[in-house]
Amino acid sequence: MKKHIYTIMLILGCISFAQAQRMIPGQMGLEVNTGILSVESPGNYYLNVGLSINRKNGNYQLWTLEYTHAYSNYKFLKIPIETYTAAGGYSLHLLGDTRKNIALNTAFTAVVGYETVNRGKNILYDGAKILNKEGFIYGAGGRLSFETYLFDRITLLLQGRIKVLWETSLEQLRPSAGLGMKYNY
Repeated sequence: MKKHIYTIMLILGCISFAQAQRMIPGQMGLEVNTGILSVESPGNYYLNVGLSINRKNGNYQLWTLEYTHAYSNYKFLKIPIETYTAAGGYSLHLLGDTRKNIALNTAFTAVVGYETVNRGKNILYDGAKILNKEGFIYGAGGRLSFETYLFDRITLLLQGRIKVLWETSLEQLRPSAGLGMKYNY
């Protein structure tokens, strides 16, 4: 019974009937995102954790860590491709209402990371050799995000993203789409 009471108190504590100030310069936000990399290949996804620091006019700095998991098909095998990246950049406010309930932002980031194919195993069960190499990668990224406040401190994010990566033996251009939540503190 106590567990239910605490849950209800937590939910009511998050909901405020007064309109709070939003996007205050210096305010920080912790965001968690997930999404798909490609609709042709189900099971390819990414997980992203980010920190945003608000600046003037609805703009903010963005720092993220990301894990990407994809599969490449070979006969009856699914070869795993994993990418670990860190990104830093700036998000610009494009459109939104005056009370900052909804916003359309675009972000530009620099990306660095490490990519591995088949967890470092080059030879497959039938003797075939994987020619793609693993190693460090770098590049640039962009995202277009629609953000709306669910509560005074919680924001829902819908986003479309693209990365251009160099030093990779796989696709250089990597689009994705996702959904996330941001907690502003």
